[in-house]
This record gives sequence, structure tokens and C-alpha cells, in this order.
Amino acid sequence: MAPRLQLEKAAWKWAETVKPEDITHEHIELAYRIAVPACKRGTCRRNCKGNPNCLVGIGEQSWLGEIDENAFHSIDDPNSERRDKNTFVGLTNLGATCYVNTFLQVWFHNLDLRRALYLFQNSRAEGHNTDSGELKDYEPRTICEHLQYLFALLQNSNRRYIDPSGLVKALGLDTGQQQDAQEFSKLFLSLLEDTLSKQKDPNLQNVIQQQFCGQFSYVTVCNKCGRESPLPSRFYELELNIQGHKNLTECVTEFLKEEKLEGDNRYYCESCQSKQNATRRIKLQSLPRTLNFQLMRFVFDRQSGHKKKLNTFISFPEVLDMGPFLEGKEEECTYELSAVLIHRGVSAYSGHYIAHVRDAHTNDWYKFNDEEIEKMEGKKLQLGIEEDIAETAKSQTRKPKCSKGYHCSRNAYMLVYKRQTEEIEQTETIIEVPAFLQKLVDQDNKKFEEWCNEMADMRKQSVDKGKAKHEEVKELYELLPTEDGLSYEFVPLEWLKKWLDDSTSIKEIDNSQFLCSHGKLHPDKIGDVKRISSKAADLLFSRYGGVSRLGQSSLCRDCVTQRCRVIRLKNQLNEDYREVMNLVKSSLKSDESGFWIGKASLRSWRQLALDQLEEDEEETKHNNSKVNGEKSSRDNEDRDGEEMKNFNEDILCYHGGLNILENDRRVVSAEVWNKLRMYFPRAPEFTQNNEACQQCMRLEREGKENEALNRMMANEQKSSLLNLFQEKNRPTLQKWPQETDVLYIVPHYFVDEWRKFIRRPAKSNPVSNVGNSLLLCPHGGFMFTYDSMLNDAEKDSLLWPAEWEVISKMFLVDQAISICQIRDKTQDNDLCRECREGFIFQQQRDMREYAQATVYVRKVIDKKRESAPEFSVSGSDVEDEREEPKMDGEKDPDFSQSEVGAKRQKLNESASLSMAPVTAASKSGIRRSTRHRKLRGEKALIVSANQTLKELKIQIMHAFSVAPFDQNLSIDGRCLTDDSATLGSLGVIPESIICLKADEPIADYAAMDDVYQGKCCSCKLNFSYQYVSFPTPISAGGFLCSVFFCLFFLPSLYA
Repeated sequence: MAPRLQLEKAAWKWAETVKPEDITHEHIELAYRIAVPACKRGTCRRNCKGNPNCLVGIGEQSWLGEIDENAFHSIDDPNSERRDKNTFVGLTNLGATCYVNTFLQVWFHNLDLRRALYLFQNSRAEGHNTDSGELKDYEPRTICEHLQYLFALLQNSNRRYIDPSGLVKALGLDTGQQQDAQEFSKLFLSLLEDTLSKQKDPNLQNVIQQQFCGQFSYVTVCNKCGRESPLPSRFYELELNIQGHKNLTECVTEFLKEEKLEGDNRYYCESCQSKQNATRRIKLQSLPRTLNFQLMRFVFDRQSGHKKKLNTFISFPEVLDMGPFLEGKEEECTYELSAVLIHRGVSAYSGHYIAHVRDAHTNDWYKFNDEEIEKMEGKKLQLGIEEDIAETAKSQTRKPKCSKGYHCSRNAYMLVYKRQTEEIEQTETIIEVPAFLQKLVDQDNKKFEEWCNEMADMRKQSVDKGKAKHEEVKELYELLPTEDGLSYEFVPLEWLKKWLDDSTSIKEIDNSQFLCSHGKLHPDKIGDVKRISSKAADLLFSRYGGVSRLGQSSLCRDCVTQRCRVIRLKNQLNEDYREVMNLVKSSLKSDESGFWIGKASLRSWRQLALDQLEEDEEETKHNNSKVNGEKSSRDNEDRDGEEMKNFNEDILCYHGGLNILENDRRVVSAEVWNKLRMYFPRAPEFTQNNEACQQCMRLEREGKENEALNRMMANEQKSSLLNLFQEKNRPTLQKWPQETDVLYIVPHYFVDEWRKFIRRPAKSNPVSNVGNSLLLCPHGGFMFTYDSMLNDAEKDSLLWPAEWEVISKMFLVDQAISICQIRDKTQDNDLCRECREGFIFQQQRDMREYAQATVYVRKVIDKKRESAPEFSVSGSDVEDEREEPKMDGEKDPDFSQSEVGAKRQKLNESASLSMAPVTAASKSGIRRSTRHRKLRGEKALIVSANQTLKELKIQIMHAFSVAPFDQNLSIDGRCLTDDSATLGSLGVIPESIICLKADEPIADYAAMDDVYQGKCCSCKLNFSYQYVSFPTPISAGGFLCSVFFCLFFLPSLYA
């Protein structure tokens, strides 16, 4: 089938030769593609969206082929949850409880432990027992009760796996966090032993000891007198070191090897009454029936400070003879391997636990992996697959060859051996579940069977319903294609797809989104609908309902006619464009009257015509798009009307008349204008004789007059206030002028705006008033003190009395503010203390909440070696920062801050209005730069208020090569010592100068050697350190030496 664009082009090809008034019904059917042949199955890979008759590839494949019952439901077969015959029951992993499941399976297969646990007296269960054979409202509470019930389910449950959440909850375990498996084994057996010891039955009291408990002694022998000192002890498992060993025998031998006690570790002998050299070893006295070997794979790594897993291969036998390791007792010491616990993974903090357990009845090996249980082939243990898991390229090592009867593993962390005895009778291996526990199991099996039946019924109902629906859909689909000459209707393509995909949840048929403004099917929407037979449409609407049925009469003649007109105009546009551009080049005749047209419109009229045609085409679209959630472009154009550009609107003024700017328009002939009117019938029309807008001309004349007045005003104000404009001969507070006692204040903002007007009177608005109220608080008080006016000169400006007199005449002044030098200390000024305190508090808070500010760190050198300070001034700053000759008694303020403060205090005593010390720059009349003057040995750092002192010290270490613990920082004489405090809380503000005094390097080589050995005499602690070499200049000659810094890593200081 032809592509969609070719179908659309063929549907409207007739419009190039047929006029809109000559359109027939055949043309309308061509536009709606009624006669396009329908596609056959197998010819289309996907549905032809441009062909309304194509009903292939819309989801019918699943209904026309063979029936698949699984497609009619999402319910798994309940029998997959049923336990197979002669298999064991698995345990659900609750998140990270695989280590619990492995131990439960191992203990369940310990027949003696299971038999003894069934004998546990459960009085609560007996109290719930009824004649009906059911235990109503019984729930296990204690750990033994949960373990009893769990073992009974593992033995006789019909489920493939059971949920151990009751026992896990009773133990208080976190199901989302993996615990230490070896530690869990110890604690659980200890808890179980404590609970069973309270039972009356002596066999039950000692069952844990009988099964798992052995005895050994720590025997210490004095080398001098030969006295033996045994210390007996019990064990439930032997913890064996595997590092450096290859097999289990080597591990046990190291566990029992002799240890020498010498030197500081000598043994105190009671016979000799003194410390003597001795030997110590472990002697095995007795072994339990079940011998557990814990292989210490998880060890502490001193370098990293964390546990790590040892992936060492260890071989172990199927039959183990412990006789050579026992001391002096002749008893059966042959053990047979019964379980191997495996840890998958390379990390000690993650991984997965599984168990390989030998069945005591059949001697078959099974792998227990939570819910999954796998029987090993034959009757031999197979660990090869487990060793390939979590193997990385770095840890790939060749597996050693194992002798017959031996196994080798790099992931086994616990080995369980069972003592060999004489042939056990078959009756002893059969363990009966107590009656009350069997009742609980039967109740659970009953619930499981009910659930299976319920799932099977639901599955069957879904299948039956699906089959019936399959026949229904198949029958309806065969009725969809329409035949020539018969009635038809249109339905949405997406609805048909959903109907064939999931017919049970289909909504009603809705054709409203495909309607045009005339209430019929829009031609542009023909690709979103399909044409079906009226018989099929009646069945679909009767079963599923719907609105806006579209039959044969829904083909819109008005939309087709409008589209035909647009197509013809688009085809004619290129020819008209060439003709218009040729006509424009020719000049008008003397007696011919032309029309005004905008130059910008003339340049882009073809694109504007295309936009206009598309706009007309858009008007034919459906008028109820908002109901269906679609926004038409016409709505967007109405909303964004200001952004639209209509033809010839560039010669319109704000009043709707002809623009006065003749350079933006030109005259064209009537022939050109008539051709353009075909495309822009609503364009504004102005003949050559039309006059420009009178209102715009009047405004232009007024603007020129105002511009002339502004220039005259600016010249007058500039001549009257020339010094203020040029910033010459300005009064200052540092040096009060002798010729006057009064100065006036105006906002600095007023002066800036006034200067802008003087410089560009034609482009700026004149300043009419002086807003001094900005400098006053709501209570009418002045907001600034003498010091604040010195520090922040950007808020106000000082005026001479003569300048104030001129300003008072030329501008409107809301409030006059003057200042004078007061010699009488008893006289108060007009400062509002309440508002001033709030203003100061706000300033202080701003200084404590800065970010990315600059502070200066100045390194202080010992006075004995201190040289004269030299300023580091760049070439661009030399002129502004030239050092002026100082008067007698005057010193550089960078070095004599305390003296400056003393001078300021002295002046305060002589006058109530504080006078600052007169600097050299002010005395000579030269303005001094306000930028910070950097000294030699001083560096700028970027800091924030929420940064800690510790972080600042690290920055200083990188800048000055001084270790943090050698830094002594101070600001304004205050020492900064709290490393955890923020800079804002310590009073460090932007532009602060922080003094750095570094501790002297160690000159005593003996003391330096002590430091290298990690000893600190001041704190009496040992530290770990690293040697870091910093090249440090130590003389003016440029000689460099490597100074070793001992960097101590203290968690409480510089982690």
C-alpha cells in the first residue's frame, strides 16, 4: 500500500483542476478516500493509517489464531505452589533472612533435635484443643512454640514453601538487614538451651548439650617445675582460623597447637610463686554427637578498619577421624559430613546464604536455597557450581584438586559433622509429629487446599469467559469490512485497537473529537477513523454505546470546498509573487493614484499569505476540541494575538491611522494592491492621498518642544551647580570646612539621577523633587550617625549652603536636612535611637550571613626576624595607592589599629559629633583608594559564614603550607580556637584580617625522631601519621629545603 503522504496527495489531486463551485459528490468521496481498496491479511506489516478501509494490524491476530488459555487470565497454576512427592519444604526469604533459613534447615534435619523439640510441653495448645479436632484461636508465642510449629510444617505441609515470619518476629530480627550468621547460630542455640532447661523431662533439658556441647581444657605447663594448670571449658562449635591453611586437618592442628608464654607474657606459677616461662595448649576432652566447625572467613582488616571475607580454598573430608586429636579416651570418634553452609559473594557485608544438607533417611544430598530445593544427582555432595558464583577477574584462582572422599570450597563457612554409630533401625529414623501440632498442620493444609480450589475456579471462569469473548470478537471482526454499494459508518481507530486488545474494559464509542465546525467528519481526521459496515456498527453501538455516529451523510462538503480553495490559492501564490515583485519595480504613472504599503510587509507578504491560508484552513476544524482535551491552534492565536503580524500593520500608528514615518512605507500601483487584496482581504488600506495621523504629528511637535526645554533647563542647572556636577571642591566630614558651620544632605540617588539628566537631557526625564524622607525613619529621626556616614558614603551626598539655596529654588524639597559641628556635648542631635538600633542589628545580621566573601590571612613573623613591611601594589593601583608622606605621630593604619582607636576616642572626648583621624590622603586633598591594600605574606581567601573554623584551617594549609595543628589564628586580638564553630559565630566578617602565627618547626633531631615514632609529649597519645614534604623558602636568597610535616589524623579535629 502507498505511504500515507502519497494517499493524502492522491486524495486532493483533483483540487488543482476543479473550481470550488464545481465540486461533486465524487470529489468529496475522493477527499475522504472512500474508494481506496482495503488491504488483505498478509500484505501489510502494520495498519495503513491513511487508508480508512484497512482493517489489518489493529490487534486481530490474537483472535483469529489458535486459542491460548493462558492469554485469558493472569493467575498462575495453584498446583505450582504444591509440594512434590518425596521432596522437602522450602522457607520464604523475608528480605535478608537467608542466613536464618539455612540454619533452620540444618537443625530440622537433625533428627534427635527435632524429636526432642516435639516433646516440648505446650500447655497453651492443649488448652485450645476441642472435640472437633481443631485448635481454635491458637497462635504460637514463645520461640520453642514457633520452632515446633515450623518443624511440623516443614515435615507434613502440603505447601512447596512456608513463611517463617512468626519465628523471625519472635526473635526480633530486622528482615531488611543481614546479620552475622555465626553469631546468630550461637545466640539462638544459647536461647534454645535456656528455654529447654526449664522443662521437667531430663532428656529434654540436656538435648542441646548432648547434641552440640563438647569439652576441652586450656592446659598451662610451667617450664621450671612442670606443674600443669588445666582450665576446663565447654564449646558448642570450634572456631578455626583458615588463613594460610589448605585443609581442615591443618586448621584443627593449629587450633590445638602449643603456645609459648615468654617475656612480658610469662605465666604466674603458684608453685614457684613467680612468673615463669610456660607453654599453653588446648586439649580436647570430649566431642558432641554433632560437631560444628566454624571456618573464620570473616575477619577484621586493620588497614581498612572493616570486616573482609577470606576466599581461601579449604578442603574437608566426607569422613573425619577426630581420634588423633582427643586426649587419652578411647571412644568412637569417626564423624560423617552432614551439612555444608555456603556464603555466596565477595563481601563480608552482603551476599547470599544457602545450605547443602544430607537426608538422614536416604543419604541423598539436597541444596536448600530459600524457597527453591534441588536434589543433587546421585548421592554425592556437589559444590562446583557454588564456587563459580561471584567470581571476578581479580579473584580468579585455580581450584585445587581434591582427593576421593574430599571436597574443596572457597565459600563454605560452616561444616556440620555427625558422629557415626551402628546401623540405625528404620523405626528410629521415623519421627511422628505430635497430635496437637498435626492438627495445626492439617488446618494450614486445609486453608491451602481451599486457596488452590479458589484459584482454580477463578482461573476456569476467566478461561471460559475468554473463550466466549473470543468467539464474539471473532464474529464481529468478520462483519467489519464493508462492501461496495452498502451503507457504512466511521468508528475511531484507537477504540478498535483497545476493543481487540482488552474488550472487557472498553469504553463507549466517542466520535466527537473528529467533528468539524459543521458537526460532520473533518477531512483531516480520516486517518484516525476506520470505515466499517453499518451492520457491524449497529452491533458495536448496541453493546458498548456511544455518541456522534458518523454515517454516509457525515462527509462535509463545506470543509472540502474550503480546502479546495486553499489548495488553489497556494498553487497560485508562487506565480502571483513573481508577478507582484516585477510590478513593484516599475514606477507609477503621473496620473495614476497608488496605495501605501509597508516595506516590511512587502518583503514578507508571501510568508504572510501562507500563514493566512493556513489560518483559514484551521477555521474549518472541529469546534468542540476542548471537550476532548485538545487545544486548537486558532485558540492559541486568539490568546497570543499581540504576537501575530498582519499584512500592512507596520504602517499603522497607535491611533489606527497612517504612520508618520515615511521611510517605513512606499507607494504601489492599484494592480499590485488588488492582487495582494486577494490574499489579505482584511488588510488596512491607505491611498496615496491619505494624510498621516494628525494626533501623531501633534505629539511629535510637542516632543521636539519639550526636548528643547529640557536642554535649556539642563544648561541652566549645570551652570548653577557646576561643582556638584563635576564632583569638584566637595565638602567632607573628615576635614570639616572652616568657612561654614552648616552642611546640607541630599540622597545620593537624587544626585545620580540629576547628573544623568544633565548629561543626556533629550533621553532622560528631568528631576523635579528631592526626596529627603528616604533618609529619615518613620518617627522623623535621622537614620545615620557620623561613623555610618563615613563608612557608607553611597547613601547621601553633602552640599554647600550656596548649593542648597540653588536646589531649594529649582526643586521641590520635602524635608530639609542639615548637619553642623557641635562643640557643646550636652546638646543632642536628631538621631532616632530606636530605628538606628534596628538598622544596626540588621547590618550586623547581614554581616553574619554572608556567602562567597573575601577575608585576608596575614602571616605574622617573629619580631626578631621581622623585616620592614612592604606593600605589594600592582601597576594599575600605583597612582591611587601611592603612599603619602605621613605627619608627625601618624602611622600606617594597617599596623596601628589600636592607636587609631585611641585617637578616635580622644576626638570623641573633645566633640560630641565623632571626628575620625585625618589620614594623609585627606590632608593632602587627594582621594585615597578604599580597596584593601595587600601586604607581603598576606593572601585572600573566599569563605562563607556557615563555614567552620576547621575548614578555614584546611584552606590556610593549602595556601601557606602550615599544618592545621600548627596554626594559631586571631582576629582583633581574639584567638580563634573552636574548630567546630562557624566563622559567622566567631565574628569573622567580610574583609576581615586574620592573623596567622605558625608554630616553629622542630630543630631538635631527637625530638623530631620522637615525633616520627608517633609520640606526642603534649597530649601523651600515639598517632598514625604520614610524611608530607613541602618546599618552603627559609631565606631571602631563595634557598629551598624540604620540611617534613607530621600530619596527625584526629577524628575529633581533622578527619
